[in-house]
Formats: sequence, C-alpha cells, structure tokens
Amino acid sequence: MQPTDQPLIVRSPTSPDEWEAYFDLRWRILRRPWGQQRGSERDSMDGSAFHLLLLDPARKALACGRLHFNAPDEVQVRFMAVDEDMQGRGYGSRILEGLEAEALRRGARKIVLNARDNAVEFYRKRGYVIVGDAETLFGVIRHVRIAKSLP
Repeated sequence: MQPTDQPLIVRSPTSPDEWEAYFDLRWRILRRPWGQQRGSERDSMDGSAFHLLLLDPARKALACGRLHFNAPDEVQVRFMAVDEDMQGRGYGSRILEGLEAEALRRGARKIVLNARDNAVEFYRKRGYVIVGDAETLFGVIRHVRIAKSLP
C-alpha cells in the first residue's frame, strides 16, 4: 500500500538510479513476460525522446512512458508501463496526461501509438480512436494503431 501522506513524483528520470528503474520497469512489464532479453526495452529513439516516470516516495518506479516526434506536428507514445501491483490506480493516466501536456507544449497536433488489445479501452476512455492495425509483437501480442487530435 502506498503512503497517503507523501506525494508521488512524476518527472523525467534525472539520476542514474532513476534511469535504471525506468528501463527496468519497461523491461519487466513489456518484454520479460515474452522471454525477451534485457536491452530489448530500449531503441534508437530513446536519446532524443521525452521520458516520464512516476515514483513513489521511496523512489520505486510505478509507471512510465515515452514520447517522440514522428513529424513536426505528430508525436508517438511508446513504452507505457505500470507496475503489475499498481495497475488500476490511475498511474497510467497520470503518465499519459503528462505526455500529452508535453506534446502540446512542444507544438504537436496529433498523438499516435500502437496499443495492445488489452489496453485499447484505456485509451478509448481518454479520447483515442482506432485508425488501423499495427504490428504483432513477438508473433503473439496484437496491436492496433490509435490516434488522438490535440487542441
């Protein structure tokens, strides 16, 4: 259970320990269950992307996500992950809201992402619509392409 008297921290990772926690969460939630090795949770866009991490007061990584530009007015969300024990508490929403705010701040007009089937409803509730099919990751995880226009 999370302490209620201390606030959660939402920010870009700032220290080597926070970066390690960030990438570890991405790997544990998005890659390890399918037998993927460490390192598979990273890609060539990480260096130029905007990263967001939600930490508890003890600095445990609870949720994360990444934003990068595909075009001058279009950003893509990738690597959204919430610790298994913390799902359903609104932490993913806090990360997505932070990524959307950063996209707006940087002048984006549209957000796209490839959502796993089991996450589509999460995004629909937040204004995203399905625009097509996307890849099937590791031959078993079906994704759909979804998008949202920004004001």
